[in-house]
Amino acid sequence: MPSQSVLEAKKAVVTQLSERLKNSVTGLVVSYEGINVEDDTKLRKELREAGVNYSVVKNTLLTRACEEVGLTDIIPTLNGTTAIATSDEDYAAAARILCAYAKDHDNFKIKTGYMDGAVVDMDTIVGLSKLPTRDVLLANVLGAFQAPISAFARVIQALVDKGGAIPEEKEEAAPAEEAPAEEAKTEDAPAEEANEESAE
Repeated sequence: MPSQSVLEAKKAVVTQLSERLKNSVTGLVVSYEGINVEDDTKLRKELREAGVNYSVVKNTLLTRACEEVGLTDIIPTLNGTTAIATSDEDYAAAARILCAYAKDHDNFKIKTGYMDGAVVDMDTIVGLSKLPTRDVLLANVLGAFQAPISAFARVIQALVDKGGAIPEEKEEAAPAEEAPAEEAKTEDAPAEEANEESAE
């Protein structure tokens, strides 16, 4: 029978796994059978650089963690060798890296995955793996914004170069145009008074 200290240690691991599952936006469960140390080191480095937390776990402990967070559909896949890759921000990073790795290593298999607290099928995982990286997405968005902004900047510069009118100047000019009309009314007043006097 396990000692109290061993049981406490296992409970701590389950708690950590549960928190990790709850705080991540996506995760993949894989079988790493047959992977050598060199390949494993490279894979871990690539995942770490992409912000993915990857670790080997015991099936019994991950089972308990899945029960605690409601990911019970993962449990049937928890047999043999098991590792889990989770990401707190990037939905596609783990799928992109691990799916590419699985293509080149026959013994490395993706068992299942989840996204936003729900287990997803392999089609969804493959779909995520095909999404571009965060940097590529940001570059595409920036490029889309730059085109209209640069065109707008060219139009403004053209107006400046041609001495384009400034709206405030137009507003100041308006009263000057109305002045003659007011003067005309003033000049007409004596003529009307003279006509009234001659009529008397």
